Amino acid sequence: MNLKGKIVLITGASSGIGAATAFAFAAEGARLLLAARRAGKLAEVASRALELGAEAVHSIDLDVRNNRAVQRAIDELPPEWAEIEVLVNNAGLSRGLDKLYTGKIQDWEEMIDTNVKGLLYVSRAVVPGMVVRHSGHVVNLGSTAGELPYPNGAVYCASKAAERSINDGLRQDLLGTPVRVTSVDPGTVETDFSLVRFRGDEKRAANVYKGITPLTPEDVAEAILWAVSRPAHVNIARIQLTSVDQANSLLFHREA
Repeated sequence: MNLKGKIVLITGASSGIGAATAFAFAAEGARLLLAARRAGKLAEVASRALELGAEAVHSIDLDVRNNRAVQRAIDELPPEWAEIEVLVNNAGLSRGLDKLYTGKIQDWEEMIDTNVKGLLYVSRAVVPGMVVRHSGHVVNLGSTAGELPYPNGAVYCASKAAERSINDGLRQDLLGTPVRVTSVDPGTVETDFSLVRFRGDEKRAANVYKGITPLTPEDVAEAILWAVSRPAHVNIARIQLTSVDQANSLLFHREA
């Protein structure tokens, strides 16, 4: 599928996998709708995307946890940006690494509001238009954590298990339409993910990647782009990818 000129909405586009995905689609000549909370970072991504070949870029200052803001952002898009062809539900985060019975409720709420409810809000706002236009592709960012929970990460893992169910349920609900739905489920990716999880503790975040070669954001972006660019009759239900140093969310090989 030729992506030149296609409108692609990417949430959480200011860094990491979201930014890498924006650059990958930019190189294909897509028109990019970039959404994130950090306007300054988002502007940098938008500028780079134009340099890489994006046909046009429109940025949205958006917190996916706010249902009304999400719906308003989609409803108020300029007419030339309204026909979204690809939605990449990338916005997500993890907070803390605590035992469930000692976890912080604020952390739980932030993860569930972003990873689950935010995914639902954006999908609810965008997918009806795809159905009406008989064209579209939704890509949801999952995780190996959604398949196999790990100690001290129960709520984050549960949020990604929810993504997995929402992804598969949406694909069932869209049966009979040409709209495609894909979950891309990476293992450990070296981004700001761990820095966010540990609230800026750089040493603790660095230990997550110690002794392994993790995936890069570009690895995941390439998988997303591949799924979206298949022929229109092909739906890639799920892609799970890890580095060779990771077997699943529990098992790693770390060099001493």
